[in-house]
Amino acid sequence: MKEQMVITMKSVLLLCILICAASAVPAEHREKASETAGDALPKEDMAAAPEPVMEEMMVNNVPEDPVPVARTVPVSDEAGAPEAAFNYCPDGWFSHNFRCFLFVNSPKSWHTAEEHCNSLGGNLASVSNPREYQFLQQLTQTGGQSIAWIGGFYLQDRWLWIDREGFYYTNWWSLNTPSSNPCIYLRTNSGWANTSCGGVYRFICSKNPFKCAAS
Repeated sequence: MKEQMVITMKSVLLLCILICAASAVPAEHREKASETAGDALPKEDMAAAPEPVMEEMMVNNVPEDPVPVARTVPVSDEAGAPEAAFNYCPDGWFSHNFRCFLFVNSPKSWHTAEEHCNSLGGNLASVSNPREYQFLQQLTQTGGQSIAWIGGFYLQDRWLWIDREGFYYTNWWSLNTPSSNPCIYLRTNSGWANTSCGGVYRFICSKNPFKCAAS
């Protein structure tokens, strides 16, 4: 009976040794696997290495002189708004709708007034729309006057502007016989009227600052 127990104990001990030996092999493999994984870590570091290079490329792709963003200039609804952004008229002249205007506070006949405007590189003013007429009325009032010559005249049965603009807009307060009253003057409190060109009034010159002077 004792011999059987000894044999059994030997068998159990041998079995335990075999089990321990079998368990030791995977442990070694696990250590090798850990070492292999450790060897693989530098590969991950290598994959991460290009990130600084990419950042440098992104920085280098930014233009050294980027295209400037245009700054917006507030523009009102008034016809004379552009002069708030551009000072393109000579001293003493007033800009409106890309033209320059000058009120001359010296009374002259219509023809003499036109000659004076010519000497300044312009003509007696034409009028193309209601806002422009209102602007000229205000300009005349600023000069302390209530009437002023403008560039309208009658020739060969039709009304014309001396600066050759089309005579499309009209604002008659009074229309006298054109043949004997062929020149137009502005009134600050109403529309324009016509009278003899020999009358002496203050006047308004206008010119296009972007037009080349005639040689």
